[in-house]
Amino acid sequence: MPKLTEIRVAGFGGQGVILSAMVIVRAYSIYEGGFATLTQSFGTEARGGACTAQIVASTEPVLYPYIARPDILMVMFQEAFTRFLPELKDGGMLIVEENLVRISGVKSGTRLFSCPATRIAEELGNRMVLNIVMVGFFAAVAGLVKPESLRQSVATSVPAHYKEINLTAFEKGYEYGLAKLQAMPNGEPVEGMLAATAS
Repeated sequence: MPKLTEIRVAGFGGQGVILSAMVIVRAYSIYEGGFATLTQSFGTEARGGACTAQIVASTEPVLYPYIARPDILMVMFQEAFTRFLPELKDGGMLIVEENLVRISGVKSGTRLFSCPATRIAEELGNRMVLNIVMVGFFAAVAGLVKPESLRQSVATSVPAHYKEINLTAFEKGYEYGLAKLQAMPNGEPVEGMLAATAS
């Protein structure tokens, strides 16, 4: 049977949401020979408005490029969390930027992983690479795409003069994710939180 994974990446314009999704899709399709589609949407403003990308990754050709209930939701902004959390599949994986998202309303059984990507990016001297920190974190906790494939994708998806810092950002996120996964293999506990409600 074909294995299909639906992913939503969401945040606000200027965070590099689309680039992070493109890195994942390129790694899965070009460097691992899978099948993947990417669709994207923006708010009324390119920078500062809502921004989201939908990824469908499959072992077989993708017949429909839009997602209904994502298996993985990666969010980098509070508004995106509030808007898209109700879509997450029961037992799905929730990946959040912990400095920008306040967790509430998560269903029991959700695999929750949080990463201080903004802080890590700032420590590297460039806040703009928080999206690639998140991709590295995703590589570790999701296990969907091989880290080497994602490294190659990062290297070929950013301008040459930004390649080094982006690869460093990826490694920092990946290392943080491995440590988190070792400490909490099933994600952070969400017991006691209220059931998810629509925004």
